[in-house]
Amino acid sequence: MKPPTTATAGQGRGAVAALLAGAMAMGLFVAACASTPTRQPLPQVPGGDPQRGAASIERLGCGACHVIPGIAGADGTVGPPLTDFSHRGYIAGELPKNGPNLIRWIMHPKEVEPGTAMPDLGIGEAEARDIAAYLFTLGR
Repeated sequence: MKPPTTATAGQGRGAVAALLAGAMAMGLFVAACASTPTRQPLPQVPGGDPQRGAASIERLGCGACHVIPGIAGADGTVGPPLTDFSHRGYIAGELPKNGPNLIRWIMHPKEVEPGTAMPDLGIGEAEARDIAAYLFTLGR
């Protein structure tokens, strides 16, 4: 048998390198898929406490206007139902849904949408953060 020429040997090394690179990529892919994924999305409202938020929602009477899962007596029909809130794309049809925008809406709804029926209840930032944290749990 004849030894490989320089061109053939170079092609063989390239093929081996490509095969090894592919095997490494597949190994990384399998390792990533094998890790245990978290079922919880990244926090939308860092520092917010959903339990305190639920208590605030109940105390403020938000359920008089909204259907809110997990809140006793929250079966109002004046405002939109807040079921599956975490799956919505916008807040009040105006703001892209994210933590800072939801906190802003809860604190100052009439600044966001002047004609809204949503009242400004004088909610401070910490309480709005907790309420927002609770709302982001709805629909997970």
